[in-house]
Amino acid sequence: MLAGLGLGVVRLFAPPSLTKELLYAVFLPGLLFEAAFHIDFHDFWRERTALVALAVPGVAASVALTAAVLEPTLQALELGQGFGWQHAVVFGALIAATDPIAVVMVFKSVGAPRRLSVLLEGESLLNDGTAIVVFSLVLGLVSGGGLSATGLVVEFGRIVGGGLVVGIVVGLGISQVIRQIDDPMIEITSTTVAAYGSFLAAERLGFSGVIATVSAGMLCGNYAARTGMSPSTRIAVESFWEYVAFALNSIVFLLVGLSVRIGELARSWQLILVAYAAVTVARAVVVFGVSMLERGRGGEGWPPSWRAVLTWGGMRGSLSMVLALGLPPALAHRNLLITVTFGVVLLSILLQGMTMLPLLQRLGVVRGRDARMKYEIQRGALRMTQAALDEIAKMQRQQVASPMVLGEVRSEYETRSVEAAARVEALQLEQHELRAEESVRVHRQALLAEKEALLAELHLGALSTEAHGALLADVDARLASLLEGSKLSGDVQESRAPGARNTRKGPEA
Repeated sequence: MLAGLGLGVVRLFAPPSLTKELLYAVFLPGLLFEAAFHIDFHDFWRERTALVALAVPGVAASVALTAAVLEPTLQALELGQGFGWQHAVVFGALIAATDPIAVVMVFKSVGAPRRLSVLLEGESLLNDGTAIVVFSLVLGLVSGGGLSATGLVVEFGRIVGGGLVVGIVVGLGISQVIRQIDDPMIEITSTTVAAYGSFLAAERLGFSGVIATVSAGMLCGNYAARTGMSPSTRIAVESFWEYVAFALNSIVFLLVGLSVRIGELARSWQLILVAYAAVTVARAVVVFGVSMLERGRGGEGWPPSWRAVLTWGGMRGSLSMVLALGLPPALAHRNLLITVTFGVVLLSILLQGMTMLPLLQRLGVVRGRDARMKYEIQRGALRMTQAALDEIAKMQRQQVASPMVLGEVRSEYETRSVEAAARVEALQLEQHELRAEESVRVHRQALLAEKEALLAELHLGALSTEAHGALLADVDARLASLLEGSKLSGDVQESRAPGARNTRKGPEA
């Protein structure tokens, strides 16, 4: 994002425009499919009430609240002359979709609670689709469309329901294809067809392409991957989509930065700040309301720290900018709406994205952060002393100093090594999850070493292609089992965390 802003200022080249066609044809299907492919359906279903509440009535409430806060505030401050309620509603609709990509990456890197990650990412998957539909309906209504309130609800149900059906049909079809073959390249291609084909088919039929791609991605990730993919193929498919998502995210944020005009934002800074405050207030009200709904259903609701994280994690991104750029040229205050939207997105990404980690640490949401830091320091100290002992052994072989001096220094480092090893062991015993993570890391490194040895044997001609394939499949099966076991262990730790509800029953728990 910052690189894009810098390139946009110096204007070294004419950048490609971030258009609706480009976003829909290239970026959105791939990003949505990758996120849906990695969402565990059981986690998603467990939080279904909260996710649907955030993504459907929550989006509608966010639009209304944003407009209700923005319009009278602008009038009171005498900003945005002629900017009426209809323009405030349009702005609320196009800014409603959340884009917590940066936040989810922070969650993964610091070990945030899994349930919190599912809430934030699952909501984003759903509200992208609902926000686009709501925006289209609101724009039609403001532009003089003849739909009544009942008609709006019916049309919303038709677009979302149709997208869901298309996604299920495409996802099931591709899943059956995957179950009949065992070729990583073909199966990667099949998932690509599911991602972009479901989106294109739904859009051509007048339904929601976003909902179609999300449902197809969840089917491929939970049904096809588990019943039709071998461990080797599944690892290959997941690696492919992880890279695709990384590349698409990088490019889309770069294009967002290139699309921003700093001069126009500076002229409207007061309006942008008011709009950003309205969006944030609306987000906080929606999150608090859904939390109370969860409590009313007999649950514990969300702790205040989670509500703060969910509010601050509701960033806005490229989808809002593209919707703004797609506003009809005849719409009054179109340029002002685009400028305000770009400013709010810029503030959201830079301010919220860059302060999420300190917020998580300040609120104590990240489990065992202090213990983890101590553990990493002691483990680093152990590695340092071991490196020093290796160097001393090398100097002894080369006789670069007297044996007495080398012996004294070696004795000193051996003492430090024993003490560091004892501290590492003590921290592992105190924090069981640290020991579990260490075990997974060591097992994974050993399995990767096995794969490297297999590849070397194949290149030397000591293994035939068939034998290599059989042995590789065994290693990949153990690697997949290891990763699945570590994920389940994380779920169990989450269920034991304070404030978390253990909703699993029977053997699964």
